[in-house]
Amino acid sequence: MRLVVQRVTSARVEVVGEVVGAIDRPGLLILAGVTHADQPAAAQRLAEKVWRLRILDGERSCQEENAPILVVSQFTLYADTRKGRRPSWSAAAPRAISEPLIEAFVSCLRLLGAAVATGVFGAEMQVSLTNDGPVTLILDSEG
Repeated sequence: MRLVVQRVTSARVEVVGEVVGAIDRPGLLILAGVTHADQPAAAQRLAEKVWRLRILDGERSCQEENAPILVVSQFTLYADTRKGRRPSWSAAAPRAISEPLIEAFVSCLRLLGAAVATGVFGAEMQVSLTNDGPVTLILDSEG
């Protein structure tokens, strides 16, 4: 799994003009992608890491602040742009693999105590955010 984790003061995701997920106070927006070899254990490890990561104001974690998290699936995190001008998406896992792992990631965060909002898997979404800091990290299950 690959995550782009952004500290935000607020964020929302819309599908066809309707807000489907939002956070309205400081927390994290997480763009999440899945590759073919990912397993549920990776989703759990990354959820635990994100929940305890001390990147909020004052070097505090979401766990310490009870901060909300917005998770948006994004297969484009596994784009391969090494050849030509058109990205290849072959490293991104198909829906049958990626959707359950994104759901497992969200479930793990909720079990840890996080208030989690989400986008709609596979939908064309518009994501709005106010990046705070800015603080943006990339986490990868392979590293």
